[in-house]
Parts: sequence; structure tokens; C-alpha cells
Amino acid sequence: MNQEMIVPYRQDFIQEDGMLFVRTEGIPPTMIKAPIILAGLIIVTAAIPLQNSFSSTKTLDLIIFQDGSTHVFSLIEIDPLEPDFTVNLFGNSIDNLVAVGENDFLLYTKTTGSSTLVETFGSSTISIDYDTHDLVSKEGRIWTFSIQAPSDYTLLMPQNSIIVGMSALPQNMELINEQTKLSFLNGPNEINYILGTPTSSQTSSSTSEPLDNSLIFIGGAIASAVIIGIIFLRKFQRTSKKIETTQTKTESIETPDPETIFQLRPNLREDDKEIINFIFNNGGQALESELRKKFLQPRTTMWRAVKRLERQGIIEIVKKDLQNLVKLKGGLEEEQ
Repeated sequence: MNQEMIVPYRQDFIQEDGMLFVRTEGIPPTMIKAPIILAGLIIVTAAIPLQNSFSSTKTLDLIIFQDGSTHVFSLIEIDPLEPDFTVNLFGNSIDNLVAVGENDFLLYTKTTGSSTLVETFGSSTISIDYDTHDLVSKEGRIWTFSIQAPSDYTLLMPQNSIIVGMSALPQNMELINEQTKLSFLNGPNEINYILGTPTSSQTSSSTSEPLDNSLIFIGGAIASAVIIGIIFLRKFQRTSKKIETTQTKTESIETPDPETIFQLRPNLREDDKEIINFIFNNGGQALESELRKKFLQPRTTMWRAVKRLERQGIIEIVKKDLQNLVKLKGGLEEEQ
């Protein structure tokens, strides 16, 4: 039995000038599929940068210290499907950087220049704490804070600081433990300030700088008048009364002794109890570096222990001279 080979239909046309034209019936379906495939590739390519760039800064808080350094705290929402995330930092001089994910899990970071790469481990939010020396400069007796903020932020000024100028007006102002806390919108901002009061500055200065002192005094007076006006517009008096009431209540609460804490928190670990005893015998507070030295623990291990006690409401963590100060809290209640 003879088998016949079926050749795809093809027609050849030879024109009078000798040119040969070949027509194949399989070409039209291919031409229809090509635009569909190309459109799909364009959609996938466009979706990749959107997925990688998914992030949102929820909180940005800054604290200026008297030595000109600034502590930065940032809470960022990220894509939990991304294995790592790059955070842009304020400057290149970075100290004490700590990244924490969900459930207070300490994350690995690698800092290069003004950015750090954070391994997210599936966290949808990460918090970044670090100190930088690049946001504040000093010329003579004038300190200048400069920032290009990517989001709205709060700024806590140093103690005994007097603002003599600012390029952007704050959205809100309040006093916290004799320190001025300002709230700003995103964008560029520059704040000029001096440390100490105008009277003490003039008394301690030499007689060769009377003009500089008078300019500082006048600038401070003008800035103070502007700030007072903003305070009234932002209903500052109502806010300050709430703060004073809160401070009075806090001061009236006594710190419990370790035995009381252990009774209210019966499931504490033994190493956590040792930390509590040490802090109590140290006057109710201790630097985190002192705890690491006392118990010979690495920084990450001690940080987890401190955060564990903070979650249980036993201690609070405050910043003091670029270090973490761990303090026992009063008003501890029994677990439900």
C-alpha cells in the first residue's frame, strides 16, 4: 500500500519581471498570536516595578540631642512577599541601627552609605531605629537642622533650645518634659536654634560679640512670638493641660518591687527575673549597655529580652544620650 505525503498548501506566483512570491496559509494565525503575547509581556513588565516599589511610611519621628545628633524612628509598610527591602537613611554617618519586624523579631541589616538592606522574613511592617550625625550642623552659636522629609514627621527639639528661625511652619506644637515637639508635613525644612536662654547666653559670652548676641536675642524673640501665635491657633493650651495631667498621674505611680512583679507575672523566665532584680537594685533604671555588660549577653539577645519585658508592661525604653535607658514601670496590673 502506497503512502502519500501531504505537503502544506502552497502557491507560487511568478510575475512577468521574474520575481517569485510564496504564500503560506500558516502565517495569519501567527500574526494574530504575536500581539497577544507582546501585550502579556508588557503587562508583566509593568507589574514587576509596582510590586517591588510597594512601601509606605506610616510613622517618622525624629529627636534632636544637645550634641547635634538625631535619633530617627521609622515605621514602614512593605510587601511581605519581598525577601528584602532597601531603606534610605538620612545621611552616611549612621550609628546604633536596629531593624525590627513583626512580633518584635530582630532583622538582619547591611548598611552601605546612606541606605540599608533589610531581610524582611515575611514581615508586612518593619521599624527602623538609628542615630545620624548628618541632619544638624553648627556655625558659631547657631545650630541648623535640615531635612528633605519623604513623609509627614514629628520633631522633638533638645532641652533648653530656642528656635530663632524655620523655613516651614509646623502643623502642631506641644511641650513634653520641657521639650518642644513639632509636627511637619513632608518636604524640605530648615530650623535654626540656639541652646540655653538669651539671658544666660549674654552673660556667659565675651564683650567682643555684642552685635551677635543682640541679633540672636531679637531673632529668638521674633520666633517666639510666631510660635506663640501658632500655639494659640493649634489650641496648644488644651493639649498642654492634658500633658500635665498625664505627667502628674505618672509621677504619682510608684515602681513595684520585684516580688510584686513576679506575683503579677508568674510565667516570667528566670533570666528575665534576674534582669528585673538588677534594674530594681540599680535605682529602677539601667542602660541597655549596662545590662549587656552585667549578663555578658550580645546586643541582639539583650534587645529581645528588653522588648519581651516591654511587651508585658514591666519596663519602658527611653533614649538618653544616644543610648537605650531601661526603666521599671509603675501601675503594673495582673494579667487577665
